[in-house]
Amino acid sequence: MPKKKKYISQKNDHKLMEIGRLIVRFMTENSTKIYNYKQISDGIDHKNPRQRELVIQALHKLQASERIKETEKGKYVLNLNIAGTLTGTIDFNQSGNAYVKVEGLEDDVFIHSKNVKDALQGDKVLIVTYTYKGKKLEGSVLEVLERNRTEFVGTLQVVTHKDFGFVVCDKKSINTDIFIPKGKFGGAQDGDKVVVKMTEWRPGDKNPEGEIIQVLGAPGEHETEIHSILAEYGLPYEFPEEVEKDADKIDRRITEEEVAKRWDMRGITTFTIDPKDAKDFDDALSIRKLDNGNWEIGVHIADVSHYVTPGTILDDEAYQRATSVYLVDRVVPMLPEVLSNDVCSLRPNEDKFTFSAVFELNDGAEIQKQWFGRTVIHSDRRFTYEEAQERIENKEGDYTEEILVLDNLAKIMRAERIRQGAITFDRSEVRFNLDENNQPIGVYFKVSKDSNHLIEEFMLLANKKVSEFVSLTKKGSPTNNTFIYRIHDDPDPAKLEALRDFVSTFGYKMDLANTKKVAESLNQLLSDVKGKGEENMVETLAMRSMSKAVYSTDPIGHYGLGFDYYSHFTSPIRRYPDLIAHRLLQHYLDGGKSTNREEVEEKAKYCSSRERLAADAERDSIKFMQVKFMEKHLGETFNGVISGVAEFGFWVEIPENGAEGLIKLRDLMDDSYTYDKATHAVYGSRTGKRYQLGDQVQIKVVKANLIQKQLDFKIVD
Repeated sequence: MPKKKKYISQKNDHKLMEIGRLIVRFMTENSTKIYNYKQISDGIDHKNPRQRELVIQALHKLQASERIKETEKGKYVLNLNIAGTLTGTIDFNQSGNAYVKVEGLEDDVFIHSKNVKDALQGDKVLIVTYTYKGKKLEGSVLEVLERNRTEFVGTLQVVTHKDFGFVVCDKKSINTDIFIPKGKFGGAQDGDKVVVKMTEWRPGDKNPEGEIIQVLGAPGEHETEIHSILAEYGLPYEFPEEVEKDADKIDRRITEEEVAKRWDMRGITTFTIDPKDAKDFDDALSIRKLDNGNWEIGVHIADVSHYVTPGTILDDEAYQRATSVYLVDRVVPMLPEVLSNDVCSLRPNEDKFTFSAVFELNDGAEIQKQWFGRTVIHSDRRFTYEEAQERIENKEGDYTEEILVLDNLAKIMRAERIRQGAITFDRSEVRFNLDENNQPIGVYFKVSKDSNHLIEEFMLLANKKVSEFVSLTKKGSPTNNTFIYRIHDDPDPAKLEALRDFVSTFGYKMDLANTKKVAESLNQLLSDVKGKGEENMVETLAMRSMSKAVYSTDPIGHYGLGFDYYSHFTSPIRRYPDLIAHRLLQHYLDGGKSTNREEVEEKAKYCSSRERLAADAERDSIKFMQVKFMEKHLGETFNGVISGVAEFGFWVEIPENGAEGLIKLRDLMDDSYTYDKATHAVYGSRTGKRYQLGDQVQIKVVKANLIQKQLDFKIVD
């Protein structure tokens, strides 16, 4: 008589799957430990005989699916080679929970704070995934594969009457304090802001161990906080001595031998237009009228590649930095000052080597001819944006005729660019007036005017046409030449749909039928909200729907500008990708074959990561200065606009100075508020009172935390 097959009901099978998930979650807490079934049963709180029987059945199912391995009879360990493991980068939020971004997965994997193991912000981790109680995919960290960093900025807290202390990290995303044993204080005192190096994190220890390698000073002081930002982002303010020496040795002579290899354009009217506080002038414009009535416009860029050559320590340092960083009170340059402010800077009344894009344009700004190559120029005049703007508005002063011609051509190009699908985000940037001690004494906003748009349009033209020259044949087919592009992917469709649905409540319409319709709709929307109460809110949401621009060897185009091919070519003094573009362009001008794509792609990814890091550092320095500026306004009342909404509160921005502060929901005593993600609002459950993104509110400044770079506001009824 054949043996009866054991029948497992669907309900029981589902139960065993749930127990299996609990087992995996428990075993991932110490992923290399071997457990018997009793330890596992106790670990998941399944202790009575019936529950333990189910645990045994669940263990057999996990073993059959190779999620676990039996090392010897009755003893189990996680199988770290299972299909349920993924590799990605971990990103913590303020609550201590985290998400792991896995390449190829649309959604990030949620990691509860109790399952992050010894991972820290930005680490590359191995995780095991599971779905718990039918919810979205979750995971647990099995192992840290690669540390993102080992040096952190924080404040030393010495344990009273003990020979040890802890460094509490500035960044809330660093989810642990670092233990500092006796003899590892590095001269720091209790309360000092320091840089700590994590030396080890032993299995089972709650905190990693470290040693203090730099004392930054007293928290809250200007120099301490600025140097904290530099240290936090690994920005070396000073150049190594050997790099400075290498830069000092550069031959800065304008020799006839080198001039003979270039187009000598020193006799053509040339000038620069830059911010009034600029010291490095990396672009200039030349203009002359041709006999046929057309205009020859030269876009001249500092020829950094002539002085900084591959394989030198100067080039290695420039690549490591990848970009200049502009903090509120100083610049952390990519190149030593002798290069950035002197040798390569297109200063007035000096001959300079340049790399140029020269265009013949008719009065309709249509390109008749173009030329790319190395030149030598002589700038006749250094204009500030304000001086150039005066000539545009008042039509008088030196070089007015030339500036007016350039302005007219730029306006035609800008209008055509917008017609072709460019998005016209034109948000003002906050700036500070500082006294001799770097104390903020005033706030102003950098607003783009015609003179700014003039320079922008000709730089965009050069960047676009250089990219097309390398990438396309004269007949318009792709050359497949390796190049470094500035790419900007299409917006996230889901975010666009959410934006459309949201703005429709204000009476605005959006057409998402195709890429061109989206661009037209966005431009119309941005135009329609100008001066309205919801302007800030709509602009913010529109910006958030956009992808982030990055560097790549894959020419997918630049959505925001409406260009199929686009590169950064015009700022090699402060951006390493521009230097790469110069070298590649010259290589192709010399008849060279396509270069190694993998090598350029690796550099493109690195430069993108450094750019993000620089942007974060710049943002932190602005936040610090805003908090410092608002310190003197504690207790004062301001009108503000809600600029962001989250589960725990909402942010309010003060339009007159750009300062942003947090209103915590727990501080709203008149009701219990609930966050509604769809409407970007919080609602009172009893009163129905609503605080929504874009709403105008009156607030009082109640706290200014320089160390956390955070302002706390209170709603004024």
